[in-house]
Order: sequence, then structure tokens, then C-alpha cells
Amino acid sequence: MRSSIFDNSIFRARVDKEKAKIFPEGGLGYLVGPVLALISNSFIAAYLQKYYTDVLGLNKWAPFFLVLLQLVSVIFIVAGNIIVGKIMNRLNSKAGRARPLLLISIPLIILAFFVMFFFTPFPDLAAGEKKNFVTLLMVALGYNLYFAVGYPFYYTSHSALVGLSTRDSKARGLLATLSNAAVLGSMGACTMALPFFLDKLFNQPTKAYEVFKWVALVLVIITLIGTILEFIFTRERVTEEQQEREGQQKVEVKAVKTSEQWKVCRKDKFWWIMIAFFLLYQLGGMLKNCSQLYYCNSLWGLSKDIAKQTAEGVNALGGAKSGTLAIVGAIPTALGMLVVWPLSNKIGKGRLILFGALLAVVGGVLGIIAGNNYALAIVAFIIKALGGAPAMYISLALLADVSDHQEAKHKIRCDGLSMSIYGAIMVSMTGIANAIISGVLSATGYDATAGDGGIAAALSMTSKSVQGAMTWIFFGGEAICFAAIAIMFIFMNVEKHSKEDHDILESRKAEASAEAPQAE
Repeated sequence: MRSSIFDNSIFRARVDKEKAKIFPEGGLGYLVGPVLALISNSFIAAYLQKYYTDVLGLNKWAPFFLVLLQLVSVIFIVAGNIIVGKIMNRLNSKAGRARPLLLISIPLIILAFFVMFFFTPFPDLAAGEKKNFVTLLMVALGYNLYFAVGYPFYYTSHSALVGLSTRDSKARGLLATLSNAAVLGSMGACTMALPFFLDKLFNQPTKAYEVFKWVALVLVIITLIGTILEFIFTRERVTEEQQEREGQQKVEVKAVKTSEQWKVCRKDKFWWIMIAFFLLYQLGGMLKNCSQLYYCNSLWGLSKDIAKQTAEGVNALGGAKSGTLAIVGAIPTALGMLVVWPLSNKIGKGRLILFGALLAVVGGVLGIIAGNNYALAIVAFIIKALGGAPAMYISLALLADVSDHQEAKHKIRCDGLSMSIYGAIMVSMTGIANAIISGVLSATGYDATAGDGGIAAALSMTSKSVQGAMTWIFFGGEAICFAAIAIMFIFMNVEKHSKEDHDILESRKAEASAEAPQAE
């Protein structure tokens, strides 16, 4: 094993070597740390689009640029995640393969935030195209620094930790549940609390521009603390096992090339089902999350006193509705964390995700039909949240089962390739969802900056065309995706091989230990 700065004892994991325990590893490494580390991304997912449309006004004075940016950047995002996957695959330090990348992500994410919110000048349309070109240039640079560079270093490694944590399927299921609960917690902090203060965050474009700088500064500090906690209280026992085998046999195990991993993955139907699942799940989720504020603002943001209505008022009323919707919807999702893990042990992860997907479709259809009624919208949202809970909590554990099956059959793990593609999907779907929303908003005449945020802006934000479009995106997009997931998971039965795979891997481990004295 080649030496690395991460071989230093200062970078060692502060958790038990043999078993994955709920504390401190589960509680701090997979829940509290990731909640803090992911808050900045949750903020980006929930409010960056609003920042572009309601503060910088890009959908009106540069609509083609905004859609093109989010679509073209997918190429860089995919490339960035593949590169990070290759780096993780080749890194073989005592700290692990994935954990070191968490630390590398910190300065990159901080730089991206500063470019997006500090170094991007506020557009001055009266100053001419030259100055506004600088705004567009910095928007593109900051967007890609975050989504194609900084965040892939964090998210690809963060996502790989569940699969590399232990070979104990039940313990891995618990860690996957906690890890995905962290996503819920970070998203909840942004979608349940901040919407009640949207009138302060988006009161006037020029004032909001300054407020976002302070918010960004707080977020990078929280991200720093959370990422360090996650690094300290996680451990890659699978990687350590491979390294011990390498040491016993007195040979250096070379990193498995991406091309070799691809040969295994491309013929694996279970792998393809999981990749398609993540694509659909994330696209539907991002269409829902990124359109929620627009949906609530358009349906319930218009006050009775239309003469006094402003964009600030729309954000205040719609934000309150959005916050309440998020709080109510989070309750069944949070309760699902307690039920999904033990239930999956009884009926299987794949089958539970299938049943949940069908329930989510029912909620989505109800929302499309009655989404203009707030009470029924809440009911639809709750049903959809219940249905989506299994997909949220145990999908990574199911992907780890697929990786174990590949290792048992082909003697190599494909975590590097799988996690790079997984990360590319999870990150790029935000841009694709926002590109769809940007195009729809421009087509429906949405303009939050019209009349300097006055009544013209309010009427634009709450028009019938915007209401109909956002209802379909908010409820319909995810319902269609879950319908496709339900069909695919009829054929997902990798878990029937789990016992056989585990026995094969344990046998190889025992053989390696038995051969160790001969290698001395």
C-alpha cells in the first residue's frame, strides 16, 4: 500500500474497529455530522433557483442562459463525479478510500459558495451588457465549482461510506437508514423553518442580494463542522479488511480499473435497476423540492387586498404555506425511519420499495386532481411521503447488497464506478429539474422582479398558468417517476442471493487468513 498523508494517526477513525455501533458511529458519523454537512446543499437545492429568478432575475433578462447553464452543466457534473470515483478507487490510505475525500471537499465547497454569493456582481441592466456578462460568467463558474467539483467530492464519498462500513447487512441497513435520515433532517431545516422568513430573504432583489451573503457565510461554517464530524466518526471496515488481506499475502492489491468494473456492471441487471431507480427517484424528488415554493406561492401567496399585494407579500404567505406543508409531510417520513428498517428485514428491501412506490403514485394522483385545495394537498403530500420513505432510507443498503453480489461472483467490488455514477445522478438531477422549472416559468410569464417587486410581480407569480404548471411539476413529476420505479422493482430480487454471497465472501476471508503464515 502506497504511503499517503492520510496514513497519519491524526486521521484515524474514532469508532470501534470490529462492530458498527449506533453511537458514536451511527449517531455522529451518519446522522448529526451529515445533517450539518448537507444543510448547505439542501439550501442550494431549495433556494438557488429562487435566487436566480427572484434576486438576479435571470429568467427574464437571460432565460436562455439559465436553462442552458443547468442543462450543459450536467456534462461537467457527470465528468466531475466520474473523476472523483476514479480518485476514490485509487486512494488506498489507512483512513480509507472514501473518507479522505470528505476533507478535500471542504475548501472546494467554501470556494464555490464565495463565488456564487460574494464574487458574482448584482446585475445592473442599465449599465449595459458588459457588466452583466460578468454576472453570467460568475454564475456559471460558481454553479459548476459547486455541482461539478466541490459537492461531488463530498457526496460521492459520503454515499460510499454505507457500503464500505461493514459486511453486516443488518448493521449496514441501520447506518443507511441514519444516513438517509440525515438527508431528511438537513432538508427539513431548510424547507420547514426558512419558508416562514421568505419575505426577509426575498424582500427586495438588492436587499436580498446582501442577505444571501450572510446566509452563505453561516452555511459554510456549519458545513465545515459537519464534514469534520462525519470524517472522525465513520470507518471503512470493508476497505480495512482488504488492506489486511493485502498485508497478509505480502502483495499490493492494485486498484480495480474502471473499465474492469464496467465489464461487471454492464451485464448486471440488478445494477442497472438500481441506477435507473436513483435517476428516477432523484429527478422526481428534485422536481418536487425545487418547485415547492413556486407551487405554494402561486396557489396561496395572493392576499385578499390585491391593491397592497407585493412580491414580498406573496413570499410571506406562500412561504408560510410551504413551511407548514413541509412540517406536516416530514412527520410520516420521520416515523418511517423507525418502521422501514425493521420492516425491510421481514419482507425485503426491494419489495418494500415497490409497495412504497405504489403508495406514492396514489398520493401524486390525488395531488394532481385536488392540488388547489390546501387540505387535500396536505393529505396527498402525506401519502406521497409515506410511500417514498422506503426508497429514501434503504436504497443505499440495497445498492450495497448489489455490490456484495458482484464481489461474490466476480471477486471485485465496483464501489468506485457505482458511487461516481450515483453521485453524478444525485447531483445532476437538481440542475435538470431546475432547467425544466426555469423553462416553464419563462413560458408562463413568471417575473418576480417586475415593477421592482410590486403588484406586477405579485400578479405574475400567482397567475393561473403558473398555478397549473407548478401543480403538475410538484405532484405529477414525482408520481410518474414512482410509477416507473414500481414497474422496475418487480424484477429486483438480488436479496435472494444475500446468504450465499455472504458465505462466499466469508470463505474467501478465512482462506486468506489461513494462507497468511505461508506468506511470511
